Amino acid sequence: MELYRWEHPEALYGLALVPVLWLVHVLWAQWRKRARKQFGVGKAAKQLSTTATRSRHLYKTLWFTLGIFFLVVALANPQVGSKLETVKRKGVDVVFALDVSKSMLAEDVAPNRIEKSKQIIGKTLDALGSDRIGLVVYAGQAYPQLPITTDYSAARMLLRTVNTDIVPSQGTAISEAIGLADQYFSSGETTKNKVLFILSDGEDHEEGAIEAAKAALDKGIFIYTIGIGTPSGGPIPEKKSGRTVDFKKDESGRVVVTKLDREKLVDIAKNGGGSYIYGDRTEEVVEYVEETLNSMQREEIESKVFSEYKDQFPVFLVLALLCFLIDALLTERKSWWNRLKLFNS
Repeated sequence: MELYRWEHPEALYGLALVPVLWLVHVLWAQWRKRARKQFGVGKAAKQLSTTATRSRHLYKTLWFTLGIFFLVVALANPQVGSKLETVKRKGVDVVFALDVSKSMLAEDVAPNRIEKSKQIIGKTLDALGSDRIGLVVYAGQAYPQLPITTDYSAARMLLRTVNTDIVPSQGTAISEAIGLADQYFSSGETTKNKVLFILSDGEDHEEGAIEAAKAALDKGIFIYTIGIGTPSGGPIPEKKSGRTVDFKKDESGRVVVTKLDREKLVDIAKNGGGSYIYGDRTEEVVEYVEETLNSMQREEIESKVFSEYKDQFPVFLVLALLCFLIDALLTERKSWWNRLKLFNS
C-alpha cells in the first residue's frame, strides 16, 4: 500500500542545482571582496559603496535556491493516495533475510558482498509481480526492515539504505533471522506457500541455525540459501572517506580472511526444505528465484492499494513563485526608503 509516490521521480535530479547555486554564491562573494580591495580600504572604500549591503546577496541566493527547490519538487509532482481499494491477486509470501555483518564488506565479489546481495534482491523485485515481500536484516541480531507487503517501491527504497552499520552488534545470527521471518509469516494472512531466501556468506558464529530451519519447515516455511562470496575468500577492508586505509586484523595482528561457508548454507537449505544456489551470477540467481516461486501453487491474497492519487504540485508551485517574487523584490543595494533623508535637518 503506497500512500505517497512521485509521478516523475526523475525530476528530483534537478535538486543538484541547489548546491551548485550556493557554490556560485561563494565564488561570487570572494570575487567581490577582491574587487573591492582594488578600490582601497577603510572609509574611502565604504564611501564608494554607500548603498551596497553585504548580506543582501546572501538573502537573494537563499530565496532563489528555495524557489528552485520547490520548483523541482513541483515538477516531480508528489501524489497522495485518495482512494483505497481491496485487490485480490494470486501470489506467494516471500521474505529476504540479508546478512549485514562486517564480513559482507569483503570484495572477493564485485563490488562487495553486501552490494552484490542488494543487486540480487533488487533485480528479483523487478521480476516479481503479484507476490508479497518482506525484508529482514541480521548480524549479531536480526531486525525487521520491511513487513510483508505488496509495496515494491517501499522495498526498493529501504533496500538502498541497508549497510553493515544498520545493526550495532556483530556476528551472523542466522537462527534469529529465521525466527524473525517466522513471525513475519505468522502476523500476515495464512498462505500455504511461504518462502524465505537467506543471502549470506554463511559465516554463522552462533549455533541453532539447523534446528531453526527444521522448525520453520514444520510450520510450512521453505528456506532457500544464496551464497555470497568465494571459497578462497578475501580480507575485510576498513575504509575512510570511501578509500581503503587498512584491513581488519585479528588479535595477533594478522589480516582476517573471510571465506564463503558453502556447507553451512547447504545444510540450512536442506533442513529447511529448499536448496542452495551460488550467488556469483545475478541473472542466474534471479531466474532461479522466479522458477522456484513459479513452481509453487499461488493462492489468492487480498491486499489494500490506492487506486487514485491526488496531485500535490500546485502547493509547491505556489511556494516556488512566492520565493522567486521575494528574490525579485530584493535588491543588492539598500532599499530606496532607507536612502531618503526627508527628516534630516
